[in-house]
Parts: sequence; C-alpha cells; structure tokens
Amino acid sequence: MYALITGFMEAGETPQEGITREIAEETSLSVQELNLVGVYDFQRMNQVIIAYHARCEGQVKLSPELVDYKLFAYDRVRCWPAGTGYALADWLRGRGIEPQFTDWSRR
Repeated sequence: MYALITGFMEAGETPQEGITREIAEETSLSVQELNLVGVYDFQRMNQVIIAYHARCEGQVKLSPELVDYKLFAYDRVRCWPAGTGYALADWLRGRGIEPQFTDWSRR
C-alpha cells in the first residue's frame, strides 16, 4: 500500500512552505508549483489536512522515513476512505476521473 507525502508545519511556516520542505526532505525533489486541492478535517487525529498538488523537478532520493515509491496510471489509483484518501479522490475528480475507493471491510 502506498500513501501521499505528508508532514507537519513547523513554527512560522506557511502551509506552502511546510509542504515544500516536506517534499524536499522526503524525496529530494524541488517544488516548482503548488496548487491547493482542498482542506479536510481529520477528526480521528484532531487535525486539519491541507492538501496540495505539487509539480516537482529532480531525481527522487528517498529519506530513511520512506521505503519505496511507485508511479501509478490515474485509472489504477485506489483511494482510501480516510484522511488524505479524500484529497486524492478530489484531485482525480478534478482531472475528470471518478475515483475508486479501497474496500477496507474486506481485509
């Protein structure tokens, strides 16, 4: 199972600065453009998710926090019914693709 790059803002950072830093720390990629996907409540963790689509440049070099990465064709992406999964679904809808959700009840 794969997920999205996530992290927490540091004191004094804007959301855009925070995600730019997290992407650089976790993948070594340089953010060229950020577009807001949406803002989502994550009540289970008492958090708010601010999701961005990032266009990046560079060669992926994973931090020790990450084991692997994989690129998926849009029609093969499966969203999860929690947290950032809803942001991914909205991002797909914005590209004219109806998202498919993983059925966690079958696990």
